[in-house]
Amino acid sequence: MENATIFVKEATSGSDIQNVESLLLQSDGIIRAMFDTNDGEIKVEFENEKISLQQIIVKLEEHGLDVTI
Repeated sequence: MENATIFVKEATSGSDIQNVESLLLQSDGIIRAMFDTNDGEIKVEFENEKISLQQIIVKLEEHGLDVTI
């Protein structure tokens, strides 16, 4: 199991967070996503055998989200 912290510029309000959380949790291998609404920080817990950090970032970017590590 791996942990990573990413920042999603758009993840600072309730509905935006729900959208990002839904995208993440639909992915096989994502265990948990914890959000900090102040700065768009997301702590993601995932199984690296099933999904990589790069795959997580690409998935979010494919949905038009601005992601940084």
